[in-house]
Amino acid sequence: MSLKATSRVERLLGLPASTLRFWEKEVVFIAPRKDVFGRRLYSVSDTCILLRLKHLALVRGFGLGKAKKLLENELMHPDEELRAGLSEIRGTLASLYFDNLDLEERLEKAFYRREKPVSPEKTTQN
Repeated sequence: MSLKATSRVERLLGLPASTLRFWEKEVVFIAPRKDVFGRRLYSVSDTCILLRLKHLALVRGFGLGKAKKLLENELMHPDEELRAGLSEIRGTLASLYFDNLDLEERLEKAFYRREKPVSPEKTTQN
């Protein structure tokens, strides 16, 4: 299991740490571990739940209260097969989302490495 630090989850989700901490208090399904220094470490499951919560609350515009209820219904649905299917789909979508962000970061780094200004010493030597 890969644990991610708060700063990484902030970048992945585009949310500030204060929002992550607030949502952690409001949504019982979000339970990051803490390291020996008290820093939060989010599991893949925590990150997927946060991603879904963000989608419901902010992208779909339901607000935190309704998004929390919808998420609880998804995670606690009595049909075990349906829950398992939703979990698998959620994991696949989250994986694609995070892979896309990683690819964007790598492309940005490659672009900025290539676009570095040339120092004056190098231009006079040519």
